[in-house]
Amino acid sequence: MSGNSILLDTNIVLYLLEGDKVLSELLYNKKLYISFVTQLELLGYTDITVKEQAIIEDFLSNCIIIDINNTIKRQVIKIKQTSKIKLPDSIILATSMYLNIPLVTADKGFNNKEETARIINYEVN
Repeated sequence: MSGNSILLDTNIVLYLLEGDKVLSELLYNKKLYISFVTQLELLGYTDITVKEQAIIEDFLSNCIIIDINNTIKRQVIKIKQTSKIKLPDSIILATSMYLNIPLVTADKGFNNKEETARIINYEVN
């Protein structure tokens, strides 16, 4: 993957959709990837409106969505065996490792892990 590619955690997508201008500028002209987990989390929340769903689907159409595969599954198992990261976050982290691109997140649950070299922590203003 090129240095222009990045995997977005669900919280980052939510900040973008809420209009975070700093984040938007940081990700401008990047090739955006998301895990299928993020897709499900974004579209699967209770009481989503038709308008919200349309906005999310429009955003997702500009991203490359990565489904799970056997390589990602094996990496998830390793992550789960060595840390207390929740399953959805483990899948997202394993997807980043599979693609060999950084994961941008505001989730502090990824701190202090061996894989932190692949993680870009975003501080919300």
